[in-house]
Amino acid sequence: MGCAISGLAAKSQFAWKNTEDAAAAAAHPTEDQIQMIKDSWKVIRDDIAKVGIIMFVRLFETHPECKDVFFLFRDVEDLERLRTSRELRAHGLRVMSFIEKSVARLDQLDRLEALALELGKSHYHYNAPPKYYSYVGAEFICAVQPILKERWTAELEEAWKTMFQFVTSLMKQGYQEESDRQRHLAVSPKERPDKRSTAL
Repeated sequence: MGCAISGLAAKSQFAWKNTEDAAAAAAHPTEDQIQMIKDSWKVIRDDIAKVGIIMFVRLFETHPECKDVFFLFRDVEDLERLRTSRELRAHGLRVMSFIEKSVARLDQLDRLEALALELGKSHYHYNAPPKYYSYVGAEFICAVQPILKERWTAELEEAWKTMFQFVTSLMKQGYQEESDRQRHLAVSPKERPDKRSTAL
């Protein structure tokens, strides 16, 4: 499909070995990058349904193992059927809505952090492991390049990469926090501290 980033997310700067690496590696976009992202989003948002579908079809082409997370698409081999799937369109729109909220909150760091952490926690319950999060950013970048045409620059690409690295690092942190919380809740009663009243 021709995008230099596509299929390389696992080996690229989009992927990290663990949550600590992610937190250390992910920088918040600069003010100039934020402005570039916001300006380009004005063009992208006119085609959000199209971008969402392209992004996920490409994701399933380049990383077919990701389909295992989506029970609705797990057994769909025909990519043309995916392109016309109402369910995939709906999921693509949800992801694009998250990206839109992230863009809107780039200069409200506390709100962006809360949003991304919460999404990471919910992905724990969807059984969507962090190793897949980086792929979405790479496929988004590939999907929007043709839409932005001559507006697409190396600087804009770097700005979007920075945003996705920042957001996915927070999502991974949220996933890990929820995983730890669930593990703690699952501790057997024998291992829990004794909460019986000692009052006579």
